[in-house]
Amino acid sequence: MKTKTLLSIFLAVAPSFALANNLTLGKTVPTAKVDAYGEIVLQGEGVAYQPWATDQMLGKVRVIHAIAGRSSSKAMNAPLMTALTEAKFPEDAYQTTTIINQDDSIWGTGSFVKSSAQESKQEFPWSSMVLDESGIIASSWALQEESSAIVVQDKTGKILFVKEGALSQDEINQVLGLIKQNI
Repeated sequence: MKTKTLLSIFLAVAPSFALANNLTLGKTVPTAKVDAYGEIVLQGEGVAYQPWATDQMLGKVRVIHAIAGRSSSKAMNAPLMTALTEAKFPEDAYQTTTIINQDDSIWGTGSFVKSSAQESKQEFPWSSMVLDESGIIASSWALQEESSAIVVQDKTGKILFVKEGALSQDEINQVLGLIKQNI
């Protein structure tokens, strides 16, 4: 009987442990650097990669979209990404940074994840896109696997909003409102 009770308690509490990340409102994101591959930059008709670090996200209000290298993770917050594109926030004050964890992709799909990231950069050249081959950011920030995290930070890097998983319409509206208030 005691075993069943303890198991029930553990199963009730365990999901809250699984949802824990180390992103805290009012703080900055943990410092990290991605060298393999890094930020995708346009180069003529193609793309190139350069090292990227979290301190490069200062100076603009920013939505950080940290996703697993899976189409299901990308789709999870597609409604927010659409709303951000439609909002047409000024590029000198706002930017979206998408960080793709290639290490958290379905076995054998790494090259597809990479080519999809490159295509996205060409389609949305004003966005910052980072391909994280080794999952440095997800590990540093203690993000869930197979998921999508949304972080809003102000120009100084202070976290204003954070959620892992799909945002509701109210949360999408909250994100848009935070951007407008802080631009």
